Amino acid sequence: MKWILFVLISFTTLGIDYRSISKNQTKNNKEVVCFIYHRFGDSRYPSTNVSVEDFETHLKYLVENDFHVLKFSEAITYLRSDQPSKKTVVITIDDGYKSFFKNALPLLKKYKIPATLFVNTETVGGGDYMTWDELKEVVRYDIEIGNHTHSHHYFLNLPTSSRYKTFKDEIELSQSIIKKKLDLQPIVFSYPYGEFDSEMKKIVKQAGFVAAAAQNSGVMHSGSDIFQCPRFPMSEAYSSIKQFVEKASMHALQISDQSPESFLLGEKNPPVLTLTLSHGDLNLKELQCFVQGGECEITVETREENTILSLRARKPIAARRRTLYTLTVRDKRGQWYWFSHLWINPDIR
Repeated sequence: MKWILFVLISFTTLGIDYRSISKNQTKNNKEVVCFIYHRFGDSRYPSTNVSVEDFETHLKYLVENDFHVLKFSEAITYLRSDQPSKKTVVITIDDGYKSFFKNALPLLKKYKIPATLFVNTETVGGGDYMTWDELKEVVRYDIEIGNHTHSHHYFLNLPTSSRYKTFKDEIELSQSIIKKKLDLQPIVFSYPYGEFDSEMKKIVKQAGFVAAAAQNSGVMHSGSDIFQCPRFPMSEAYSSIKQFVEKASMHALQISDQSPESFLLGEKNPPVLTLTLSHGDLNLKELQCFVQGGECEITVETREENTILSLRARKPIAARRRTLYTLTVRDKRGQWYWFSHLWINPDIR
């Protein structure tokens, strides 16, 4: 049976305050919700900032609701292990701004919560960025340090003739500087701006990292590609406790096949994203699609064992550098599932 939905979506109030383990999940099919923060208590940059009050509310919620909070590398070990499933989250912070040291680190200490901080080494000690002495204090608290390249460049804007050598050289340079300054070797990586292509991902793997974080929203699970792990962004627009609880309660909409896999926007615009997922106990009539800045069309083809979805923006998306296609659906018990795909147009600066 084939049917078509044309949907204009706003994010729905999910009304869930815990993450149950679905009946079809096993010890080898676990999930981790990963959050990404940048600035804390710095209202000059609302798109990358959360208030100190909101951040403390997030931490307090995790503690009071018995969440298992891990560093990023620990979460990868957990997903690949035979450990029993738990409500598990990861807190990551990109860029190493001073507001993390001043406003967030004391709260992490207060609530005894670990986190992973991704550092771009060129900016350390300049402007709004932490110094190496401050980063040493961060390490003493046992915050995991990850590699975020040296310059935090828009690498996709480099010609392919120099892109990959530059990217590889910057990773190696950043690793060597962190080793010299902090006497440690990062084992996790975060793509600047969440932007990468298949060759860049291959370079990260070959560099010896155990995993890499992207910036498309979603939930990590045992079948995830651990070199493009999704993270839910926290900013002033999305950091209320209600929204945080919704994300902490989210499940992974597990996709068995998708086309294209690349995040790069091709010649076809608006692009079509085709996804395959098993029916499970999903309520397919409640599928919702969201496209940043516009409407989303969904074509749903139901087969005996799988469902084929085609997502397409109703208008071209080339005017934005980064655009998310997001898909959500509830199961028959009312639990919500999430998947998003990032489209990147390097022509937009």
